[in-house]
Amino acid sequence: MTQAIASSIFTHRKQFADVHPLKVTSQQFIMDVLSLLFPHHASRHVGSERELAAYVLEVQSSLNSILTSLKADLDTHLLSERFIARLPDVQAELLNDARCMNAGDPASASLDEVILTYPGFLAIAMYRVAHELHLLKIPLVPRVISEYGHQLTGIDIHPAATIGKSFFIDHGTGTVIGETAIIGNDVKLYQGVTLGALSVEKTMAQTKRHPTIEDRVVIYSGATILGGRTVIGHDTVIGGNVWLTSSVDPYAVVYHKSDVHVRSTRKNVQEPIDFSI
Repeated sequence: MTQAIASSIFTHRKQFADVHPLKVTSQQFIMDVLSLLFPHHASRHVGSERELAAYVLEVQSSLNSILTSLKADLDTHLLSERFIARLPDVQAELLNDARCMNAGDPASASLDEVILTYPGFLAIAMYRVAHELHLLKIPLVPRVISEYGHQLTGIDIHPAATIGKSFFIDHGTGTVIGETAIIGNDVKLYQGVTLGALSVEKTMAQTKRHPTIEDRVVIYSGATILGGRTVIGHDTVIGGNVWLTSSVDPYAVVYHKSDVHVRSTRKNVQEPIDFSI
């Protein structure tokens, strides 16, 4: 009986045999890249430029191995060289992100604190690395990395999204940024923000489905902005729990006004408390 079960499972499993190590190796790869860029995430001490150069070669070799395991028609050496060449720029972009977070958050005590502890920084760091791989048209690996970041931080950023400089996700849990979203410079998002699509039909896979957020926009928690034609103009503030499916002009303030009632719980209040959960 055991053999029969194994045989049945193996029949379907074998079509995915080439993918088997990809999740583990890609997760290790992104942590090695972050370790290379920032000593805060390092798994070992690197004391000299010569040691760091050796580490760069290790990371490039790891990417070569991952690309080879995909068994796709890829020039693995050329792609890994191009990726490695982009790392100084990625590091600079991430330092700008970290400085923006440190400057914009009263709770931040230092740049080190941001890099070490902020889930928003970790999610953006993993996105920026995955995005570089996406631009090189490397299959699967960018999505594995972005979903690993989602798993670690609760922040879901598609690697194909376009995000500008000095990006700040504060708190971040539940934030979703879709595949065709475009975000400008100096944008700040809070937790629970969704930049999503109005339609999830498969036929729209090659179209712009997610909104464009221009420079210096602040979007507060729980806001949902949908649609590929939706543009949030620069220097706009989107309040919490706002639902938007149409564009907003620059310098706007958009907010949701709810009807809030406050009552006393003292015994002389006639209105009973009757909640159903």
